[in-house]
Amino acid sequence: MSGDSGVLSRSRGAAIAVSLGFVLVWSTGFIVARYGVPHAPALSFLALRFALTLLVLAPLIMVQQARWPSLREAAHLAIAGLLIHGIYLSGVWIAIEHGMPSAMSALIVNMQPILTAVWVAWAGEHVTRRQWLGLLLGLMGVVLAVASKWTAEGVSATNLLCCVAALAGITAGTLYQKRQVPAFDLRTGTFVQLAASLALVGPFALLLESRPVMWNAELVLALAWAVLAISIGAVFLLFRLIERGSATSVTSLMYLVPPTTALMAWLLFDEAYGWWAAAGMAFAAAGVALVQQARPAPITPGAR
Repeated sequence: MSGDSGVLSRSRGAAIAVSLGFVLVWSTGFIVARYGVPHAPALSFLALRFALTLLVLAPLIMVQQARWPSLREAAHLAIAGLLIHGIYLSGVWIAIEHGMPSAMSALIVNMQPILTAVWVAWAGEHVTRRQWLGLLLGLMGVVLAVASKWTAEGVSATNLLCCVAALAGITAGTLYQKRQVPAFDLRTGTFVQLAASLALVGPFALLLESRPVMWNAELVLALAWAVLAISIGAVFLLFRLIERGSATSVTSLMYLVPPTTALMAWLLFDEAYGWWAAAGMAFAAAGVALVQQARPAPITPGAR
């Protein structure tokens, strides 16, 4: 009995470590955008990021002889990748490039947990009252965390549309992947997803963007972090979480991203981090804890 408890404890500890690691690395996305956008147009940066990640993954796949997905799996992975990488990242980066406040874009994009819960509840997956309470607490935390940084400057119909498209992309992509191909080799699966995203973003970068890429140390560091830490590290963690957890539980972690990003901006750029942000972090953490700890109520035979 004690052996089983020890295994469960270690398993839960590993799950918490993966979740915290994902939140910390994923939260650096806006920091990377702040470093990268001044030196490269949004789509050009993303195209470079995708291409460089493919160059890193290719030899890794060859040396380790990773299993490639079937054609059917590859098609599903490509669709999920277009949504999670292509649409989501393009929407966020274009909005930030055109002056959208990062706090406002974070608020819109991180409506994902609520949107996901509504969708899965409609589709038949049980969402408990405790989880709904946690989702609402988390949303309150996000609002508090970014409240002091709200501004009308840079908020345009185009930027709002980009953020809404990003929200729709990552929500639909997460749900689609969870349903169609929840388990796959992370190395080859990510390769397929990024190749599809590069095929989408690359031509638009060439056709629509005229500002040249300004190569310097900040851009190189931003690209290196985006490739190694986010596109490989954080994405691998996200896919592992999608494979092992419910859609509601996984997306609830997104509530921790804006407060964590605000804390990083305070540490790196001396941006204000007042008690509103601290309270937001506490609310978001409490909300995520409720969602993660909740267990679906048992369904009696014949119940629908």
